[in-house]
Amino acid sequence: MALLDIFLSRAIKRGLLTVTYPNGKTSRFGTPDAELGEVALRFTDNGAIRAVLRDPSVGTPEMFMNGRLLIEKGDVRDLLVLMTSNNRYEDGSNALQANIVGKAWNHLRFKVARYNMVRKSKRNVAHHYDLSDKLYELFLDSDRQYSCAYFTDPSNSLEQAQMDKKAHIAAKLACRPGMTVLDIGCGWGGTALYLHEKLGVEVLGITLSEEQLKVARARAEAAGVADKVRFELIDYRHVSGTFDRIVSIGMFEHVGTPHYTTFFRKCHELLKPDGVMLIHTIGRANGPNVTDAFTAKYIFPGGYIPAMSEVLSASEQMRWFVSDVETLRLHYAYTLKHWYDRVVAAHDAIVELYDERFYRLWTWYLAGSYISFLYGALVNHQYQFTRNRHALPITRDYMIAEERKLRG
Repeated sequence: MALLDIFLSRAIKRGLLTVTYPNGKTSRFGTPDAELGEVALRFTDNGAIRAVLRDPSVGTPEMFMNGRLLIEKGDVRDLLVLMTSNNRYEDGSNALQANIVGKAWNHLRFKVARYNMVRKSKRNVAHHYDLSDKLYELFLDSDRQYSCAYFTDPSNSLEQAQMDKKAHIAAKLACRPGMTVLDIGCGWGGTALYLHEKLGVEVLGITLSEEQLKVARARAEAAGVADKVRFELIDYRHVSGTFDRIVSIGMFEHVGTPHYTTFFRKCHELLKPDGVMLIHTIGRANGPNVTDAFTAKYIFPGGYIPAMSEVLSASEQMRWFVSDVETLRLHYAYTLKHWYDRVVAAHDAIVELYDERFYRLWTWYLAGSYISFLYGALVNHQYQFTRNRHALPITRDYMIAEERKLRG
């Protein structure tokens, strides 16, 4: 208890945190703050306290999931906002970091797990994306866009922001009717169908998720465009042919750092000489790091969020141009707030699908992701590549004009 008191007194300055220990002792940390409010926790046993002290990033969610750390005032998002608002990335604080043993173990674990070979990729994808369709229906927008939305106004609805995201990306692709597009990591098919409808292109969407493939194909059939928008269960490394455009949204996080060069070499091979590629990915503002133990174990095994330096270093080995880079800072925080609110509203339905432990896991995942974009070092990056310096206009005006047209 004494060690946890020391840790929390160092970590909490604004807002109030009340902690009740197994023996009934209560400690309070921080100062009143109208914006952050008050959160109250209770530990059910001393083992839960030791788990948190060993590595707060994985011990805390595990104890919460297992019902050994109870939130008695506020909810999991309130707790994580309180903790991380006191330790913002911009302020250079590291009060919430694991101890030296925990950090050493995390780096060793990451080195072992990062080799996302072909045989592991499908299993890793299935771990997350082959969950029940009903789960995703409960918190995603109607088009099932499971990536950062684009908020032209923070007050926009999730549906509007996801539509605007597709317009934002489509404008950067600079497509013309009749072109062919490869969608790497096509999800449930929403972007592929959008590009065909709005721009008159033919699209091949590829995924490693059998559940996503079923839905995407059914959507194309229902829309009567299955001959123009096709979906295949295939690893990007096994795709053949050439394409005018390549788009990849929320897939690059699953490539794995040892395979960045392989990814870009394959995309360069698949892209026509005057082709354009757009990658939309979560990114790190603080340089290369490791995937936190909680995310690697429970959410995205084999996943890694790339730093810009890692992406550009690998892409520079190809004979092409990085023609545009954009950093979306708060857009994913706004997106995740919508997802979290919808999951909380769907508590009973999610417990019926799985159980209370899964519900706690999912709320921690979404709340933890939310605060990582709100106060941490995570952002979203969009990279545009072209093989020919003359393939696109020399100013960004064409993007703005096309996006306005699509949104209009």
